[in-house]
Amino acid sequence: MNQLWVVVPAAGIGSRMLSETPKQYLPLCNSTVIENTLDVLLQIPDAQQAVVAIRNDDRWWPQTSTSKHPQVITTTGGDERADSVMAALGHLLAMGVDRESWVLVHDAARPCVRLDDISALIDSSLSHGDGGILALPVRDTMKLSDDESRIEKTVDRDHLWHALTPQMFRLGELHDAIQSAQEAGFPVTDEASAMEFSGFRPRLVEGKGDNIKITRPADLALAEYFLMHRGDS
Repeated sequence: MNQLWVVVPAAGIGSRMLSETPKQYLPLCNSTVIENTLDVLLQIPDAQQAVVAIRNDDRWWPQTSTSKHPQVITTTGGDERADSVMAALGHLLAMGVDRESWVLVHDAARPCVRLDDISALIDSSLSHGDGGILALPVRDTMKLSDDESRIEKTVDRDHLWHALTPQMFRLGELHDAIQSAQEAGFPVTDEASAMEFSGFRPRLVEGKGDNIKITRPADLALAEYFLMHRGDS
């Protein structure tokens, strides 16, 4: 395959964590959230480097062990997740990386991602021109509400999925898709949404349910439990 690069948007402040420290730098298993995340991503075979998009006033990143890793480079991220992803993609293009190269975009706050899930995503994306994402089929009964939180109807869950990360696409196509969506005022909630906007149909690759995103304080304890008991599953 063409070269594979890793992109990690990490410029968020995580206000829902109710902490002065951004959630990616909170302690987790004798390390930090982002260090746990990068420890997995840096084990991906054949990946060139990981580009981490951080805030320009980030005082926590230099204190991490991964900030000094030879396979990790940084760029300045933006206020929104899509802005940070675009900054990282633009950095790769400025480095002269081929537009046909592949990029894996993964949330800094998903430290429980598994290498075997990433490998399955890579294999699927390479065989499917439109790329793909890790995802989880919806298992609960789904309800559609009105503006007053009253149930309007029950939604068929058979074809509904929770979008996870990593999400894998070609560098040039993803850059152009996000740019087009942003210029049109289309909300880019994840990379796949931008690709969909540009007419692509990414493949859904089922991942493990423990690939949670740390958003609220209780998620830290859950992530630690998953990481501590990984050998049991």
